[in-house]
Amino acid sequence: MTALRSLLFNALFYAVLVALMILGLPALLFGRQGVFFMARLWASTSIWLLARLCGLHVEYRGLENIPQGGYIIASKHQSFLESLALLKYAPDFSYILKRELVFIPVFGLYLLAGRQIAIDRGSGRGALASMIRKARVVIADKRQIFIYPEGTRRAPGAPPQYKFGVAALYEATAAPILPVAINTGLYWGRRGFLRRPGTAIIEYLPAIAPGLAREQAASLLENQVEGACARLNAEAVAANPALAIVLAQGLESKDANPQ
Repeated sequence: MTALRSLLFNALFYAVLVALMILGLPALLFGRQGVFFMARLWASTSIWLLARLCGLHVEYRGLENIPQGGYIIASKHQSFLESLALLKYAPDFSYILKRELVFIPVFGLYLLAGRQIAIDRGSGRGALASMIRKARVVIADKRQIFIYPEGTRRAPGAPPQYKFGVAALYEATAAPILPVAINTGLYWGRRGFLRRPGTAIIEYLPAIAPGLAREQAASLLENQVEGACARLNAEAVAANPALAIVLAQGLESKDANPQ
């Protein structure tokens, strides 16, 4: 039954995406706010479908920790679910993403109109310099920057691989970091099509204030997020012991032994 419900959800998920991209083209005339409206419509519709079809709900915690103005949202990344769910409480955001995405037909137009930060990862130091330059503009405009500190999706339970980018942004922009812990990967895997029933948690942790040394901020971020994710994973497994298998698969995956 879970497989059938997941198949139906996935079909509707992409159908809604295509329909909204086409029907929402006039929203591009309203700039990034028009893009944000369409993005949140897609996100809320997808999360509603998840709950109705798959029995997968999203719960938010720690909303009182969200700062005002410009800040860096540094979230653990396990699935596409958090990419949707995090849009709800970011009023004026910019994602740091790979440049190739802006060349996707129609979808790329939304990224450009939404003033997202597209980076050429193959340009080495040039990519970092470009990211910092664009990020400073975003923070100066009192907007939010989304960044996944590990750069890609990681299986739940896999050892962390935090990269240099988030610490560089913190130092260069003098903006607070809002750490985000999740357990979404237990329900919506980064690979495969199953959408397991349960409650996925998005937890905003206390913000890391500006002014710390770069290395200190990076260490604090990793410790806070990894500790909270471990707690959320344990909570999910306690509620549904079958999820222990999913968690064990993350520990045993190739991510557990990075080369």
